[in-house]
Amino acid sequence: MSKKHVFQFLDLPRQMPQRIPLELRTAGDWGELYGRFGREEAQYQAGRCLDCGNPYCSWKCPVHNAIPQWLQLVQENRIEEAAALCHSTNPLPEVCGRVCPQDRLCEGACTLEPFGAVTIGAVEKFITDTALANGWRPDLSDVVPTGKRVAVIGAGPAGLGCADRLARAGVQAVVFDRYEQIGGLLQFGIPSFKLDKSVIARRREVLEGMGVAFCLGVEIGRDVTLPQLLDEYDAVFVGTGAYRYTDGGLAGQDLDGVLPALPFLVQNGRIVGGNDPWGRPIAGWEDRIQLPDLAGLRVVVLGGGDTGMDCVRSAIRLGAARVTCAYRRDEANMPGSAREVANAREEGVRFLFNRQPLAIEGDADGKVVGVRVVETRLGEPDEHGRQRAEPVEGSESLLEADVVIIAFGFSPSVPRWLAEAGVEATPNGRVVAGGDERLPYQTTHPKLFAGGDCVRGADLVVTAVAEGRDAAASIAHWLRIPG
Repeated sequence: MSKKHVFQFLDLPRQMPQRIPLELRTAGDWGELYGRFGREEAQYQAGRCLDCGNPYCSWKCPVHNAIPQWLQLVQENRIEEAAALCHSTNPLPEVCGRVCPQDRLCEGACTLEPFGAVTIGAVEKFITDTALANGWRPDLSDVVPTGKRVAVIGAGPAGLGCADRLARAGVQAVVFDRYEQIGGLLQFGIPSFKLDKSVIARRREVLEGMGVAFCLGVEIGRDVTLPQLLDEYDAVFVGTGAYRYTDGGLAGQDLDGVLPALPFLVQNGRIVGGNDPWGRPIAGWEDRIQLPDLAGLRVVVLGGGDTGMDCVRSAIRLGAARVTCAYRRDEANMPGSAREVANAREEGVRFLFNRQPLAIEGDADGKVVGVRVVETRLGEPDEHGRQRAEPVEGSESLLEADVVIIAFGFSPSVPRWLAEAGVEATPNGRVVAGGDERLPYQTTHPKLFAGGDCVRGADLVVTAVAEGRDAAASIAHWLRIPG
């Protein structure tokens, strides 16, 4: 299919794949919200691309995908070539096509955004899903084995991105993870209505076909020591993520009915679609909590990021009678994806902006009854350039709730086994890497490299993928492997 004319984007409006009907979502359907484009739909949407001389979409993408080029290949029905091009910059394109906040990244930077941006994420998903389903796999026929071996600690986005690039460099990558499935929060923390778990199972099959080995259910410091890995491997990459709960310091957090976001999402990930591709229960998460039955209850979620949106939309599917998201700034300042906010609102979530939580209140039996909040107005910028949320005197009120979910975000924490190796960390738990500008992912231990959330703090999946990918290049350089 070729472009019809330069103004085709006006004749063909922006279109997303069909979605699961609202009545099914609110009745508890956990399937992926967005379906898949057919070939013709993908070609029409790809044909809207203006093929800009300076593609802002590519620059805004953390992995700098060659977006106009693979859109052109889709128009020409050269899907396997498009898949190869996608993989040349992104080790996990089918994941990023599903979970990236494209409205804040590539699509937000699209020249056509005022008219309706090209549906880049949906086309990326179409490319990879179609190619893999047709049997396409990354071509490593020209890769020369180097005899080098690198241990990768953590099978999340950073670790998987690193392993992919090491395999392409002829390095044997062995990935260690304490859980029984790969993916980290991709597997357990992101709800299946955003990312079906079969996608992660298929990526494991692809990586194993590339020669990546997985040692799952193995905990570093318990089953294998870091000194053993340093002795047996030429280098070690650490991609342990950010799992430490951000404590808001609210009075009443220990009341019955108050839940941290991550255990809430993890438990639902285990309960809903919580089996592996062979139907066996997924095991491994020790940080378990007893979840209440949300049917008919009033749920308040504190926090306006993507994790908060995952929580409110999960609560809807779990039958909550009323779900409210309280956020201390206005909607324009929410850190989460605008598309996720729109989906949540459509599913019946109520948003209360400019509300700062003060305390969680309970009854005489220690059961939560609500959240005491105060209205805010935006003031001067803080140290990060965001306007401060300033309380409005005399505006306190109580948001009644049976369940409160705290979604203030996550932080990294340095494992004891890493600290004992002499690796430097910041006071807030981030691993220090990049002291040598030639080796931007090397830690203060020369054989240890690190990237992703454990270095930069909780961030997007795609930034973790990018750092894992680039850390592999840093490792290859240190091992003197020709690039």
